[in-house]
Amino acid sequence: MFSSTIRDVLSTAAAKAFATYGNTGINVVPVSMIRVNDDTIWLFDFFMDKTVQNLDVKAPVALTAWTDMKGIQIKADAQYVTEGVEFMEAVAWVKEQNPARVVKGLIILTPTKIHDISPGGAFLENDLSI
Repeated sequence: MFSSTIRDVLSTAAAKAFATYGNTGINVVPVSMIRVNDDTIWLFDFFMDKTVQNLDVKAPVALTAWTDMKGIQIKADAQYVTEGVEFMEAVAWVKEQNPARVVKGLIILTPTKIHDISPGGAFLENDLSI
């Protein structure tokens, strides 16, 4: 379960980037839409070709979110789905948020660690617990 602080950072961050490593090497992409659930984070594949190829390797991933000099990095395990209940829920959610977007796949992040990347630290240890 994410703290309200982490939920706020993820939902209001001025910038977000998602990093993967796999068959295409290191790949970092900007993230435009995100959904924070109780214990997972959903990212949406609109046009993430290299990212999806890297997810086949099942290596850990990282999501970073920041505004100015205050932010977090979330290390996670990732699962890519293109069917099933969660995928259909993701498609419906994106349609409500941005009807012009077409979801090709859903990336489900299960966080393993949250790091404060702010100079000097900006978050309490309790805020960073999973």
